[in-house]
Amino acid sequence: MVRRYGLRDDQWEKIEGLLPGRDETVGVTAKDNRLFVEAVFYRYRAGIPWRDLPERFGDFRVIHTRHTRWSKRGIWKRVFERLANDPDNEYAMIDSTIVRAHQHSAGAKGGTGRRNASGAAKAV
Repeated sequence: MVRRYGLRDDQWEKIEGLLPGRDETVGVTAKDNRLFVEAVFYRYRAGIPWRDLPERFGDFRVIHTRHTRWSKRGIWKRVFERLANDPDNEYAMIDSTIVRAHQHSAGAKGGTGRRNASGAAKAV
């Protein structure tokens, strides 16, 4: 079962070898790289501050510090590049800052009748 915002097993297999902290790498062995990666993905996909991460991920301060270290070392860039080639577009997003709406969708005056603040047509 994939948790909300979690990685599927095939996605994890694509990036697992890119990550530091594995037994075969130099340095400290990470407790659970997958949980850490999913915590970071959860934070960004949910659009929450670090302090609002669910407790199941652990101490948000530790996660934030590790995230910063990985960012400086270019690890997230490699992870993104590997996962960006995933053709399923499951996580495609549209940034509303670049989407234009028709003027009437924002409540502009005009059109077929005047409307009040709730959007309902006014009685004549």
